[in-house]
Amino acid sequence: MHILIAPNAFKNSLDAEAAAVAIEEGLKQSILVCTTERFPIGDGGDGTGELIVKKCGGNFVSTKVHDPLGRPIHASLGFIDEGKTAIIEMANASGLRLLKPNELNPMKTSSFGTGEQIKLALDKGVKKIVIAMGGSATVDGGCGILSALGIRFLNAEGKRLQAIPEALLELASVDLSELDQRILQSELIVLCDVNNPLLGKEGAAAVFGPQKGASPAEVQKLETFLTTFSDVVLQCTGKDISSLQRGGTAGGAAAGLFGFLNAKLVNGIDYFLELTDFDAALMKSDLVITGEGSIDEQTLQGKGPFGVAQKAKLKGITTIALAGKIPEGTNENLLKYFDQLIAISPESVDLITALRETADNLRMASLKLGNELAKGN
Repeated sequence: MHILIAPNAFKNSLDAEAAAVAIEEGLKQSILVCTTERFPIGDGGDGTGELIVKKCGGNFVSTKVHDPLGRPIHASLGFIDEGKTAIIEMANASGLRLLKPNELNPMKTSSFGTGEQIKLALDKGVKKIVIAMGGSATVDGGCGILSALGIRFLNAEGKRLQAIPEALLELASVDLSELDQRILQSELIVLCDVNNPLLGKEGAAAVFGPQKGASPAEVQKLETFLTTFSDVVLQCTGKDISSLQRGGTAGGAAAGLFGFLNAKLVNGIDYFLELTDFDAALMKSDLVITGEGSIDEQTLQGKGPFGVAQKAKLKGITTIALAGKIPEGTNENLLKYFDQLIAISPESVDLITALRETADNLRMASLKLGNELAKGN
């Protein structure tokens, strides 16, 4: 039996590569005679860019940029296709992981550093830029990125505003005269791991604002800013970004880049699997094991394990998902794609302990699964 091990990251616990290693170790400790291939996946979430660069045999370049609060840091970006394509991980320059818990404040955080990385990629002559947007600390509609590329945001008196939501509450118009024209001559692709729109109860402010430190009052202010921003984009470009599918990705950065830079917003896992030639690995496999922190109905909205299971299903290959949390009882919608769902954490264990013990739990679940598969054979 040849098993393809293709987990997503287990959020707040293990990255996808570490998860794949833990699953493989468990299988090897079992009595099952098998060969394995580790193929960690990313759906646009934090870590996706790094996986793409490694899988495609690219290289990384580190550069000085500004973090979400404007402090100088060094952050890496990748290049593939002999340097013709840049792979940017938004979290590297503009990520939540760069801030301490008491520093989270989406009224003040900016995606400017990611824009600086785009500018460096353009300086290196790339014709294509792929941005994995997961894990950002911002709800700025991408205004920081746009500011780094030369767009000026103005109030009613024509005064330039700092590209952070707190200041952009005064937004009245934009000046595109200094926009770096090279970006408009490049293909810009945004990998999205959510389908949320920019505005409304499922939008960037309401859903992601609290995750990034916004109070209820600040969520309302962020919604007000993004609504104004949407109106300005419509006036300036004729594009309505307010209800754009996936526009809410990364605090609305996806919508902003679509509005001003003609970015293509794509399903992250589908693009990842195509770019990394997942089908070739799948063709050699008898069984696929995938997984992430939680598998539920939301998984079917385009999350990593769903993308894997969908492809395996088309080829008639059994897919088993391992997760910290799975639905209680039988879920017919999930079982259309996953042949088996396995919870790796004991029910009695609290979340903090479960997160700490994810690697051990994955090993143990995989050991048990290997033994069961061996007896089934």
